Amino acid sequence: MDGLREPYCMDIRAALKNGIGQLRDAHVPSFTLAAELLLLHALGRDRTWLYAHPEELVPDANAERFQALIARRAAGEPTQYLTGKQEFWGLEFEVTPDVLIPRPETEHVIEVALDRLALREVRAGRPQTTSGEGFLIADIGTGSGCLAIALAKELRGAMVYATDISPSALVVARRNAVRLAVAERIQFVECHLLEGLESSVTSHQLARMDLIVSNPPYIGRRETETLPIEVRRHEPEGALYGGAEGYELYASLISQAVENLKPGGILVLELGHNSLLAVRPLLHAPTWASVGVTNDLAGIPRVIAAIKT
Repeated sequence: MDGLREPYCMDIRAALKNGIGQLRDAHVPSFTLAAELLLLHALGRDRTWLYAHPEELVPDANAERFQALIARRAAGEPTQYLTGKQEFWGLEFEVTPDVLIPRPETEHVIEVALDRLALREVRAGRPQTTSGEGFLIADIGTGSGCLAIALAKELRGAMVYATDISPSALVVARRNAVRLAVAERIQFVECHLLEGLESSVTSHQLARMDLIVSNPPYIGRRETETLPIEVRRHEPEGALYGGAEGYELYASLISQAVENLKPGGILVLELGHNSLLAVRPLLHAPTWASVGVTNDLAGIPRVIAAIKT
């Protein structure tokens, strides 16, 4: 514990200041937020309570727990794995080292998917607001289940199939679906991309998907050393790397989507920071129409979407 300050007999304010200082000295990104989240987790309290009781003493057991969490975060473990949770689309998801931590930019996939579905309904002369009644949706590489579950929440009449090659990830995703009360409308399938989904979906349904979404692995192996320590040492490799360049999986994913989407079905894919030039030519006419790209808040092309003709 060399260099760490004594955690005992601290009040809330002092404990938080102590944690912030240690994380700042360790050059942890967003160190103030990380310290706050770890203190909340150690105390089992919410933010409102924390700032309403700045002079309350931290019990020794909680102080020890907080100090241990701070040390692990300073060593590079992600805050989300230490607390076991991450917010996405206004929902709280369980996350473990078996799943990729959901990122805010992935919410663009949900936004684009819902916008595209609404536009399709308008063009078909149906009400713009839809419950998704009768829709079949597939989420490829579901991880924590964040995309599948968010879509199931938004489209309460839809049936969702969520695939992942990792059985451990599917265990986490199923727990999230149960806790967020959508498990009865999501079927989780262990397979690579869409391969093997036939065993869970009838052949008629498989060719009638209304929407396929995916946040596939898209980081290139050659980029490994440029990644933050939190990512390269702690997040699952299978969810990170798409090959040497990073965009190798898109060709297979798009080819399978052609087979499984119905005419007028929508494909929405998250992109890596350098994926667009490789992925855009794969969505060619006459198979695909209305190809569009959405940038994230940093101006990086983040989502590509298209309609199967």
